Amino acid sequence: MPLPFATIVILTLDPVMGTMSDDKGLFRMDKVPVGRHNIQISFVGYESKVIPELLITSGKESVLDIGLKEKVELMDEVVVKAYTQKDKPLNSMSTVSARSFSVEEAQRYAGGFDDPARLASSFAGVATRYLDDNSIIVRGNAPKGLLWRLEGIEVPNPNHFANMTTFGGGGISALSSLMLANSDFFTGAFPAEYGNAMSGVFDIKLRNGNNEQHEHAVQIGALGLDLSSERPFSKNGRATYLFNYRYSTFGLIKPILPEEANIPVYQDLCFKINLPTNKAGIFSLWALAADDKIKFEADADSSEWSTVQDQELGYATQRMGAIGLNHRYIMGSKTYLNSTLALTGDYTEYVVDYLDFDFTPNPSHSINTLNTTYTLTSTLNHKFNAQHTNRTGFIVKNLHYSTLLKYAPSIGDDLVTTADEDGSSTLFHLFSQLKFNLSSRLILNLGMHGLYFDMNKELVLEPRLGATYHLTNKQSISLAYGKHSRLEPQSMYFA
Repeated sequence: MPLPFATIVILTLDPVMGTMSDDKGLFRMDKVPVGRHNIQISFVGYESKVIPELLITSGKESVLDIGLKEKVELMDEVVVKAYTQKDKPLNSMSTVSARSFSVEEAQRYAGGFDDPARLASSFAGVATRYLDDNSIIVRGNAPKGLLWRLEGIEVPNPNHFANMTTFGGGGISALSSLMLANSDFFTGAFPAEYGNAMSGVFDIKLRNGNNEQHEHAVQIGALGLDLSSERPFSKNGRATYLFNYRYSTFGLIKPILPEEANIPVYQDLCFKINLPTNKAGIFSLWALAADDKIKFEADADSSEWSTVQDQELGYATQRMGAIGLNHRYIMGSKTYLNSTLALTGDYTEYVVDYLDFDFTPNPSHSINTLNTTYTLTSTLNHKFNAQHTNRTGFIVKNLHYSTLLKYAPSIGDDLVTTADEDGSSTLFHLFSQLKFNLSSRLILNLGMHGLYFDMNKELVLEPRLGATYHLTNKQSISLAYGKHSRLEPQSMYFA
């Protein structure tokens, strides 16, 4: 619900600049000096919040969507001291092993390439595989155990050249930093709403477009050429769109490079349309699509071959996509319902031959897979009071697959079919979680996630428990437990 007449202050200016939100919770501050600023938001009955080092640039507005947490205890007289916790996630149901990150952090992190996956490698217990691969290893777990969620929906690995060298990894994120809002990353003991995840969860959000004026951006760098646009649909309306298209820099310069350079070419498209209504709730339509191509050309001089990879001849084509319609409906002051219908999918064609030293091609691998998923999810969140909140929901996913896998046991052998399957299966999730603010110092999270996969008729119940005790305003002790499970890649069920 909107908070009218909240106080917003920029702490890093002298004299201090401030304003108040209107009766709809909206505010605006003009002529803020360029630079990094700390912004404090205060409201009676709620905990003050500080957004640190917000970057204000010229030529582009900063649009903020800020939430405040209700105080558990109210006294006749209090002294409020505002501070910020960088490790505190957006999802209030999490206890430990959770971290929020901003797109601006991904841009600042050395070696991050504006990629949230590479940013995550700076978190405790997280490592990446290679410099040219952004696969995430959480506490020794395989990268394929990571759950990727976009706008609350599980999506295929949203990386260019996904799963080419490592299941769960890729070359670079297909999500441009110009599209991302603040998001969460979990490395264990996930809240009950997250299922089908073994090692970690990336819960990525897309920001809304500017609701006041037109803004367009063009940027080019080592990764690609970005074209972005955002604006309100009408001058007095609240509906907005945000659009971004990116084409790889390597694809632009490929015509001037030698053919044997094995240059990868990729492109991606992402958009979000936000449609608030007065009585029917908030609708949003969003989509992400990526297209990747690479050819493998062996060196023309066989004396230069030093590894088997030097003898490869072939190509790889990959595509992934996701489109969803989200509806958020607020029922009174304590309850909201969030529902999403989405279509997601990924396609891979991978053909490789190995050349003999007389340049005779020998078939090695032939992979052709197409996975399509229809997803319906709905979550009901109800706050009984400041001490007790419940979040309950379901996820139904209808999985369609077409898998053809062939390989040669040894160089020179004929291809052998290891999997040739077409069909569908269904995955059901049901979850519920309770959050108890027993006092201003003690918080309990109790939940259960149920997962049923009809292909192998397996039911898994996953309890989630967590507790946090605040010793002081800046020190706390947390303990959490979670049982987690994850589907294998579909092709592994048939090979």
